[in-house]
Amino acid sequence: MIRKLKTLGATLALALCGVALAQGSYPSQPIKWIVPYPAGGGTDAMARQLSQAMQPLLGQPLLVDNRPGASTNIGVAALLQAKPDGHTILQAENAALLFNEHMFAKLPYNPATDFSYIGAIGRIPILLVVREDFQARNLAELVAFVKASGGKASYASAGVGSPHHMAMELFKQKAGLDITHVAYKGAAPAIQDLLGGQVPMMMLDAAAGRPHLESGKVRALAVALPQRAKNLPQVPTFAELGHPEVNAFAYQGLVGPAHMPAEAIRRINADLQRALQSPEILKAFETMGVEPAPGTPEDFRNTARALSAHWGKVIRTSGVRLD
Repeated sequence: MIRKLKTLGATLALALCGVALAQGSYPSQPIKWIVPYPAGGGTDAMARQLSQAMQPLLGQPLLVDNRPGASTNIGVAALLQAKPDGHTILQAENAALLFNEHMFAKLPYNPATDFSYIGAIGRIPILLVVREDFQARNLAELVAFVKASGGKASYASAGVGSPHHMAMELFKQKAGLDITHVAYKGAAPAIQDLLGGQVPMMMLDAAAGRPHLESGKVRALAVALPQRAKNLPQVPTFAELGHPEVNAFAYQGLVGPAHMPAEAIRRINADLQRALQSPEILKAFETMGVEPAPGTPEDFRNTARALSAHWGKVIRTSGVRLD
């Protein structure tokens, strides 16, 4: 009965949305932009930059609403409880888009069917870094160090199931390495222990790592992209160093609830594309280490689902669980 009522409610909401859009009234009210992370972080900064750039284009306020917790599931729940009329959207990334469906036994949503894919925002390169004075000066020396440690080497991450964690798990699997995971509550405390010498290495996204790279306190050994990062051209790729399958990045995009009207998706996507090409966003993203990823809703959905299938294999092999 509950399922039937939900289906009926979604059908009625979609019909009403269609009438409103047919009358050319979208958007007819402020748009809530859910960020499933605390204020002040990288995802939040991207959301606020983009919302400011898109607001004049959409003609309605874009209100950032931070809903952190539970590996982004709190933010996703808030999205899926909203009317699918295009006035509530979510800035989703690896957890909601790619990882959670493989890490939770009973995830209360299915990203393949419960999201309306609006458009990708960008990707943030992930780097393997060590402290500047660490004994391994390149990737080959790091691999030798790990193998010589007999399983005693460790690495830090921003938390279980984070892009940093899964990037290192991928590297471990492809390089045949035994490294102990030390999980932190965020990138900041992990970096502090890296700098303090408590852990010798970590995978770190370019946005969080940029200040430390520029200060010379940490050294990047490789970037997990098929080509060198645009903002870090001096850092070689894993592929260049003999590990072509180590590709990982933090992926960001906008989604709405399922059954969001096609016209609302097209409108937000069109204005997102314009914002991603604007000088202010290009400059802001360069500062944050974000590489814009313009494209259609179909491009975004296809890429996200392909990446989910890829990471599902990595997660199953690693045995990482979040429940």
